[in-house]
Amino acid sequence: MKTYAICGVSYRALKMFIDPIVNGYKHHCRIVALLDVDPVRFEVCKTAYPALEEVPVYLPENFKAMIQQTDPDVVIVAGIDSSHVGYIVQALDWDRDVITEKPMVTTSGDCRLVLDAESRSKGRITVALNYRYTPIHTKIKEMLLDNRIGRITSVDLNWYLDSYHGASYFKRWNRTRAQSGGLSIHKSTHHFDLVSWWVGAEPVEAFAYGALNYYGSEGELNPKKGVEGRHCGTCNVKENCTYMMRWTSRSREIAVKDDHLVEGNTNGSGRFFTDYRPDACIFDSEIDIEDTFAAVVKYEGNVFLNYSVNFSLPYEGYRLAINGTKGRIETQMYHSSRITFPVPAQTIDYFPLFGSKESISVVPAPGMHSGADPMMQEHLFLGPDPTGPHDRLPSALDGAYSVATGEAVWRSAREGLPMRIAELLSGTD
Repeated sequence: MKTYAICGVSYRALKMFIDPIVNGYKHHCRIVALLDVDPVRFEVCKTAYPALEEVPVYLPENFKAMIQQTDPDVVIVAGIDSSHVGYIVQALDWDRDVITEKPMVTTSGDCRLVLDAESRSKGRITVALNYRYTPIHTKIKEMLLDNRIGRITSVDLNWYLDSYHGASYFKRWNRTRAQSGGLSIHKSTHHFDLVSWWVGAEPVEAFAYGALNYYGSEGELNPKKGVEGRHCGTCNVKENCTYMMRWTSRSREIAVKDDHLVEGNTNGSGRFFTDYRPDACIFDSEIDIEDTFAAVVKYEGNVFLNYSVNFSLPYEGYRLAINGTKGRIETQMYHSSRITFPVPAQTIDYFPLFGSKESISVVPAPGMHSGADPMMQEHLFLGPDPTGPHDRLPSALDGAYSVATGEAVWRSAREGLPMRIAELLSGTD
């Protein structure tokens, strides 16, 4: 039986790692330690999972004591993004395996620290980039491996976040680059890793444009400019905030559940965690990241990615096309839980270069993130399926390339120059 220490008792830690260990894989796994900067999170965790009542808890400065006293086989890292590098490097220095939530770290410099630490350690890193496990994404990978479109030449990926989910990043700690690396890292590492996995190639160079179009102090829909430090729960002008009122009303609280804003950030009494509120105003001036990107990324073998992401749109989903010398794959996804109009079931459309279109339906899977999480959890806690066609668990190098691509995108947008990804990872940029 493997033993696990949880570093960062976040909502994501609760639902992605703690819940399956306690309720699904308890005959294979056991949690022996909890570590977090905020003791209130231990209370929340142990209230939700009474089986952990006797598990010892630690603050970040007691990491060494945690390792020595509980001797975990694996350290799971799921705190805020900027905390990842410290926990990962310490765990590797103790020769422990690491499972880390995405993004692995927030800068290419921290990628170097992590890769160096892994190179001298007996431990290995797995990055929980779960998009590889969505059934549609897996089917697309199988079609590419079967050479259905020949040699891949280009990918078009446009990602849309609605005005509820997109705005949530600007209410929380994600809104500063120091803590999240910006959304081209915190969010887009998912997308960049997925494309690298599909095309089977490493990113080489990126050129991008980016802007803060919707949020921040100059946001056009700010109901009262020149005011700082507001919070949605106590704001006296929220009835004039279209971002708030689209999803609620004067007589009720927000009805649409967002796992980033609800359970993971308040305890059973509704009290916010110590010194942290996840409902900060989306129009604060401290926001220093972008909410819109358009980028071109070049991969080995002259594969080109045309990528865009927007964090304030009427609906959520994405459009994808993968082009090759023998044909084209297309798919479009709508995140239907918050869409008020009818949407079609997601299919994969295959267009051979010469021949008839084929529409492929993929059996959906239950669970969070379109069924990706339960499948990845099996691999994390039971090991890769030996009968599977390919190993999907992302490595430290995969995590590093996704982070460096995200950094190349925001740096290029800021500096107006193409960014060489290998140079970012080597520190020669």
